[in-house]
Amino acid sequence: MHSFIKFLKFCVCEKDTSYSLYNTKQKIVIKVQLTSENCRTKALKIAAEAKGVSNVSIDVEKAVVEVIGIGVDAVSLAQSLEKKLGFASIVSVGEVKKPEAPKPVIPIEWTSSYIHCPRYAVRYDGLCRC
Repeated sequence: MHSFIKFLKFCVCEKDTSYSLYNTKQKIVIKVQLTSENCRTKALKIAAEAKGVSNVSIDVEKAVVEVIGIGVDAVSLAQSLEKKLGFASIVSVGEVKKPEAPKPVIPIEWTSSYIHCPRYAVRYDGLCRC
């Protein structure tokens, strides 16, 4: 009984931490046929209803649907888009790259060797000091 509980703990608690695109946030770009506003709304609706999708956008000029999410099945999404819209092909599937934070600007300290003297004579108590 004790070994069975150990085995259960191992199966439930130990997770495979190997790198997989399925476990990371991924960006899928699918080329579709967008001929009308109705096609655009259908594409958005189909992509938004897919499992694991967190963000959907459409580029009308390039006629592509960009889907961002975790564990999204690109093939089934492309098949469902093709079924409703007539044409869909996967352009790319990849990991979402985090935008690089701009490096902080380090100010350059400039030390001057110039001796600051007043341009006019200063008189104190009748004496002239420059």
